[in-house]
Amino acid sequence: MALALQVEGLRKAYGGLIVTDDVSLSLPKGARHALIGPNGAGKSTLVGLLSGVIRPDSGRILLNGQDISSKSPAERTKRGLVRTFQVTSLFPRLTVRENVLLAVHEHRGTSAQLWDAATSYRSHVERAEEIIAQLGLSVDRHATVSEISYGRQRLIEIAIALALEPKVLLLDEPAAGIPGSETHILLNAIGRLPADIAILMIEHDMEIVKGFADKVTVLVQGRVLTTDTTANVLASDEVRAVYLGNAPTALDERMSHA
Repeated sequence: MALALQVEGLRKAYGGLIVTDDVSLSLPKGARHALIGPNGAGKSTLVGLLSGVIRPDSGRILLNGQDISSKSPAERTKRGLVRTFQVTSLFPRLTVRENVLLAVHEHRGTSAQLWDAATSYRSHVERAEEIIAQLGLSVDRHATVSEISYGRQRLIEIAIALALEPKVLLLDEPAAGIPGSETHILLNAIGRLPADIAILMIEHDMEIVKGFADKVTVLVQGRVLTTDTTANVLASDEVRAVYLGNAPTALDERMSHA
């Protein structure tokens, strides 16, 4: 199966503190993969390594078979590796459509002409409207971001990511800050994303993970504890012990003999 993203032996240390320790994982095209782990597991560092804001000490990252380990975050985005963030960074005084349209213009290299007559860039507007509809945001498209709920603001962030035409989408805790009553909106929207995009979701909410992922990678102390089907991971006594913090893991044993 063709791999959209391949991570091989990533390692990152700050002085004597190893925060990412020989991490490898693979996402085939169309993957729905979750990355979980307890606080301090190194999830944020790994996302930083994948997106390019942190440089690894060793290892490599391949996007559709091409080594992007030395590429800048902007270059990775252009090549199709797109990341959302735990905290939204939208333009609150612009409308939903204007936020998404800005991303379409940016991706197509016409951002300087954003405020030209819409008829000059009709295909851009149509693309923005298509994405907005896909995520169920049409009713809000003329509302300013500040006027809509936080949960729906997170959907705008995903819409902006889609405007960048990702091949691999990193969803960095997309449910963070969303009330439990609105998480179904997020899951429904993610379920409507194009099937050919490989998605890696970093998430701590197990109900979100259960509703999204086919496979799950568990990260503990900077290392991969296991990668398995979602059902197997959620049923694992060892994974539960990691989260509850009341039992040693196989990783602990491996490290004690290192």
